[in-house]
Amino acid sequence: MDWIESFYDLVGRDGGDITWWQMTIRGVVVFFYGLVLVRFAGQRVFGKAAAFDIVLAVLIGSNLSRTLTANAPFVPTLAATAGLVALHWLITRLALRSYVVGWLVKGKVVQLVRDGDIDWQAMRRGGIGQGDADEAMRDAGVRGVRWTPSAASPVGAIPVHDHSAVRGSSP
Repeated sequence: MDWIESFYDLVGRDGGDITWWQMTIRGVVVFFYGLVLVRFAGQRVFGKAAAFDIVLAVLIGSNLSRTLTANAPFVPTLAATAGLVALHWLITRLALRSYVVGWLVKGKVVQLVRDGDIDWQAMRRGGIGQGDADEAMRDAGVRGVRWTPSAASPVGAIPVHDHSAVRGSSP
């Protein structure tokens, strides 16, 4: 059990006062641990805004910060955080195979624009304003809604598709 005592000498005891260098070591370990977890969880956790992904991101941040400051047991909290990432991975895989799980996790896609006509009722239900739609079109390099048969995804992004090449015309 000497290695356990050496470990605690290095990172400090949980729930107790830790020195600046023990917190620094914890910070380095937690940083690389968090980096590995985020790589396993995928960019989806931070690149899209589905509630499912946001919850995991918040939990990862909360757990790692508590671990860093010795407000939670070091190894058990790191293990619990890895367990949450593994659960996220499993549910994501299930959502790919099951419509019901996918719907529960991601929600439903709502059509905002059809053949260049904006569905204002769908925009209001989704809490999406004209400015949001304009920004999504600018980001996608689309010249206007006339060229945008599009759907709003439930994860907060508005995928915009420029169909001007398909229509064979330009503004």
